[in-house]
Amino acid sequence: MLQSIPSLLAWIMGTSLAAISGAVTAKESGAFYAMMQKPSWAPPAWIFGPAWTLLYILMGTAAWRVWRDAGFRGAKVELACYALQLALNMAWSYFFFVRRTGLGATIEVVCLWLSVAVTLVLFWRRDQIAGVLFVPYLAWVTFATALTVSVWRRNPTLL
Repeated sequence: MLQSIPSLLAWIMGTSLAAISGAVTAKESGAFYAMMQKPSWAPPAWIFGPAWTLLYILMGTAAWRVWRDAGFRGAKVELACYALQLALNMAWSYFFFVRRTGLGATIEVVCLWLSVAVTLVLFWRRDQIAGVLFVPYLAWVTFATALTVSVWRRNPTLL
C-alpha cells in the first residue's frame, strides 16, 4: 500500500492543476462575485476554496482508483472523460469571470454537468468506490449550475 501513495498524490496534484488554472483565470473573481446580486441560498465566497479542495481530493482519488485498476490503456475511455470534465471545469472560470458571459457560463456548466455524470457512471462501472467518490462532485456541479443561472438572471448587465 505504501508504494501506492506517491501515485495517489500525483493524481490528486494533477487534478488540482485545474484549480490552479481556474484561480489564475479568475484573478479578480472575489471582487466581481461580491458586487453581484445573489440568491439567498448562495454560499459565502469563503466556502468555495474548502469545498473545491475536498472535491479535487475526491476526484483525484477516484481517477487514481480507475487508473490503478486498469491502467491508461485499460481505462482509456474513462480517463479521457475524466480529462474532458477537468478541461470543462477549468473553462467555467474563464466564461464567468473573464468573459463575463452568463449564457456562455451556463452552456459551459451544463456541458460540465453532463461530462461529470458520464464520468461518474463510467467510473462506477470500473470501480464502485471511484463512482461514489464522484457523487459529491456531481452534487456540487448541480448546485453550481443552478447558482450560475440564478446569478446570471439577477445580473444581466454584469453577465
